Amino acid sequence: MNAPMKVAVTGAAGQIGYSLLFRIANGDLLGPDTPVEIHLVELPMAEEAAKGVVMELEDGAFPLLAGTKVTSSLDEGFGDVDVALLVGARPRGPGMERADLLQANGTIFIGQGQAIDANAKEDVKVVVVGNPCNTNAWIAAANAKRTNPANYTAMTRLDQNRAIAQLSKKAGASVTSIEDLVVWGNHSSTMFPNWFDATINGNPITEVIQDESWLQGEFLTTVQKRGAAIIQARGKSSAASAANAALDHTFAWATGAVQGSMTSMVVPSDGSYGIPEGLMFSFPVRIEEPWKYSIISDLEINAYAQEKIAATRDELVAEREAVKGMV
Repeated sequence: MNAPMKVAVTGAAGQIGYSLLFRIANGDLLGPDTPVEIHLVELPMAEEAAKGVVMELEDGAFPLLAGTKVTSSLDEGFGDVDVALLVGARPRGPGMERADLLQANGTIFIGQGQAIDANAKEDVKVVVVGNPCNTNAWIAAANAKRTNPANYTAMTRLDQNRAIAQLSKKAGASVTSIEDLVVWGNHSSTMFPNWFDATINGNPITEVIQDESWLQGEFLTTVQKRGAAIIQARGKSSAASAANAALDHTFAWATGAVQGSMTSMVVPSDGSYGIPEGLMFSFPVRIEEPWKYSIISDLEINAYAQEKIAATRDELVAEREAVKGMV
């Protein structure tokens, strides 16, 4: 057994948090050889609900669960943690513009970023799940002075999983046969799931699925708007699938377990592909060793993909400009 690791989860009593916690305790986040101490971070009015979740965690008798802590104090919640999953975020309300959402969450993630930098382990690994996750991650990382801003990431693994599922259905192939499908850009309706580098059973997607109009039409639109479709169908946003993707993202980062040679992660840009340096952008990354990623910077991008990547880049630049004055 490895030494226990401390994992903070914000919004722990919410839908995504509830779907996450039991699987973290089961070893699905960091592996079957790593015990975990879970810090459930919640708003004061949700602390009692979080205590109820702890009761259920205890009743699960998980061998890897080394302890729990429930708190509404960010300093206490992020105290000495190895991993921070930032799930809780302000949802968009009726009549709320995206700029309003960015401002509302800016305040939240400034506070969380400051608390992480002041209290977590120096090499803490941060995964932002709460939307708009790219810009929320940029805000949190902007407060990193003691901790490493390169360790602040956000999640487009849900979009990657959604794209793989759609390709699997279309091709009549197992999801495990699809490799190197990577999502570029913002976790929004401008994201670009780049099928040009992906394969099915080792064969290029474009050879297996020769329906270009489907790839550029129904496939792309379905992936980009899947979150809205789920809200319309069930009356609530994605929860279990989002939690599953957060686990996939972190497990891949921690272990290097990816399908193929690359995976999707929102990380600070190093300037590759003309993406402004420091912008939180979803790139194809390689996990070279546990907790070490590198942006794959030498892929050939065709004109169609360049256009899509430019659109999502421009959206993210505009988002960053909208909140720059806050940080």
